Amino acid sequence: MKRTSGMKRISGMSLILLTAVFLTACGSDGSGERALCDGYYTAQAAEYSHGWKEYITIMVKDGSIVSVEYNAENASGFIKSWDNAYMQTMFHAMGTYPNEYTRYYAGQLLEGQGEEEIDMLAGATSSYGSFQKLAEAVVEQAIKGDSSIVSVDTEH
Repeated sequence: MKRTSGMKRISGMSLILLTAVFLTACGSDGSGERALCDGYYTAQAAEYSHGWKEYITIMVKDGSIVSVEYNAENASGFIKSWDNAYMQTMFHAMGTYPNEYTRYYAGQLLEGQGEEEIDMLAGATSSYGSFQKLAEAVVEQAIKGDSSIVSVDTEH
């Protein structure tokens, strides 16, 4: 019986040590700099806007963002940047379209690793505001290591 009690104590200590290692593995690198936890993280708009719900999904590997997907979907799951009719209408009215600005904003987040300011693209100012809020939330999820989908109020 003493052996079982000792094993429980060792197992408990191992769990505490593993938790401490995990908690220091991301969030901070010890020098006060923020660190991102490896995994996939998603932030999405809390509500649909004009029939679309925007989202950002990032993949973090070795503490760095290695991929970013920014887009929007309608209630049936159709992706905004695939909508050719919407693209044509927006391009003629605004000079840009979802497939262009989603890649532009995602590329800036990837390049700046969530630490640099994102430049606004003319014609996509509404999405710019949403993107900034979503990007901030998804990077915060990666710092915490929380892979649950976070819902963000993106209304301007």
